[in-house]
Amino acid sequence: MKTTIHDSPSSRLHAVPPGHPEHAGRYEAVREALLGLPGCDWVEAPAGGMPDVARFHTAEHVDRVLSACAAARPGDWVGLDPDTLVCDRSAAAALGAVGGAVAAVDRVVADAGGAAFVLARPPGHHAEPDRAMGFCLFNTIAIAALHALDVHDLATVAIVDIDVHHGNGTQCLAEQDDRVFFASLHQAPLYPGTGGEGETGLNGNVLNCPMPGGVTGAQWRARFETQVIPALQRVRPELVLVSAGFDAHADDPVGGWGLHSDDYAWAARQLAGIAREFSQSRLVSVLEGGYDCPALGRSAAAFVGALSEA
Repeated sequence: MKTTIHDSPSSRLHAVPPGHPEHAGRYEAVREALLGLPGCDWVEAPAGGMPDVARFHTAEHVDRVLSACAAARPGDWVGLDPDTLVCDRSAAAALGAVGGAVAAVDRVVADAGGAAFVLARPPGHHAEPDRAMGFCLFNTIAIAALHALDVHDLATVAIVDIDVHHGNGTQCLAEQDDRVFFASLHQAPLYPGTGGEGETGLNGNVLNCPMPGGVTGAQWRARFETQVIPALQRVRPELVLVSAGFDAHADDPVGGWGLHSDDYAWAARQLAGIAREFSQSRLVSVLEGGYDCPALGRSAAAFVGALSEA
């Protein structure tokens, strides 16, 4: 599958205090790992615009984020919540992630197929329409989904979240828009405490697959294969979107699961198969979590490499 990496160098601008897990080294680790992959095209992500962000977020939320960034003195931070801090240049990084995701959707639609991976930070899947949380400022994947639906007039999109944490912000979108199918495999109990199996959205357009700590790659694959894949086959999405978090890796300090890079390669092949069957091979992934840099780089490279070979 033709694969394009949408690289957002503005990711480096979002500085956080020493010791914070969501630091710029994550971007550098993934970038270095992906540069070693053959056969991928690279493009620089443009900055997203306010109309893009406003598709999902309230004006009050956008103003809160931008005002906090404007208020941050150079070399200092403003907290939006205990975990989510911004510096004076964080808005530029977050808008770079948004712009990369929107451009990736435009590209796979214009090219009538192909995979795209958005290399950007901060992550986005915890950000709700009116709230930043969990390191996330703007919900990149939700904005990409609405761009595909509203600008490109697609009938339905599927978002699959493979981060170890539940994508509560993205689920908010599915709970408001039945054109969106959302599936999440996540550890529970774990932050943010949402994503129970009983949360099924509008007419079943949400599929939550919570599992306890200690899950192995084989167990994760089995749940993916028996629940997520059949659900995607029923939905028949016109675009597959992936919240590509890699913090379910066995080496990650934040999660408590035992996945390895070959599990992420396997998932990429499964999702590429769905995209090929129902979505004219259109698939866009955005980077979410992953906080052990060596494991993050290996996992992202395995995932993107499998897409390019699919």
